[in-house]
Amino acid sequence: MTCQLTTISNDPCSLPQLPAWVTGAPAETLEDVAFLSGAALAHLNLVQSRDDVPQSLLRARMSLRAAEACVAQSGRPERARELRDAVAFLQPGDNPGPAGEVYQCWRRAVERPVSVKALHRALPEIEAEQIAAWLDAGQGAPVRRAAAVLQAVLEDRPRDLATAVILADAALGQALGWDHVLPLVTLGLKRGDLRKTGEALQLACHRAIGTAAVESTREAADLARRAARLKAVAPKLRARGAEEAVALFLTQDAVAPTSLTSLRSDRAARRFCDRLVELGAVRELTGRDTFRLYGV
Repeated sequence: MTCQLTTISNDPCSLPQLPAWVTGAPAETLEDVAFLSGAALAHLNLVQSRDDVPQSLLRARMSLRAAEACVAQSGRPERARELRDAVAFLQPGDNPGPAGEVYQCWRRAVERPVSVKALHRALPEIEAEQIAAWLDAGQGAPVRRAAAVLQAVLEDRPRDLATAVILADAALGQALGWDHVLPLVTLGLKRGDLRKTGEALQLACHRAIGTAAVESTREAADLARRAARLKAVAPKLRARGAEEAVALFLTQDAVAPTSLTSLRSDRAARRFCDRLVELGAVRELTGRDTFRLYGV
């Protein structure tokens, strides 16, 4: 086999590319799949240290994908557009619905440095002691630990996929020394994988995590380019409160103009968002004339 070396560019918007033997090599045995998922995770670990990658935004974007995957696994029809709407326009006391609740759990899970306390905040229906006990079920190498936590949660709560994969990703991140949860486990799992245990579940988790690590790396490269564009046009924005508004776009997947409280009014916020679209710095995400959402 000829190995393709990974080169690291001096261009701050150019992330190192995954070698083709990671993204394209077929693998069937646990040893081969584990090797490739480990290589993908090692590469992603480098991406996590890059200052030009908007890490909070990356976690937010991947949390939306993870919530979408969880909802799809449960047989519900909501996808990214509906999940964004379910959460973005909530008023105090509103119920986001089952799919929206899954998305809220994921959003909370990735916001704060990982700890039992933070995970209990993300999953308020689960006692902190139970969360700690599930996390302690995972031992050994990172993916093995994630698979053990996934199995432990699903044995106790077989219909609670969101809790299982959030805690599996938390265990994975802790084992890798990451400060925050980055959604990976659920993105590549198939419905049949959730019935597996032991070595078969480890193999499924290696496949899922390897696939998601590649996807996350590509998303990071795209967001780095988009964030650089937004930062480049920021000096052209003369509105009072523009700096705080730009910072919000660099941390959240979708921004409603009404959330840009640093600007003078809702009308000013809408003009600000439309100006960013004109400058090619953000996108309008809904295709609607009203109740619009914008994102990098």
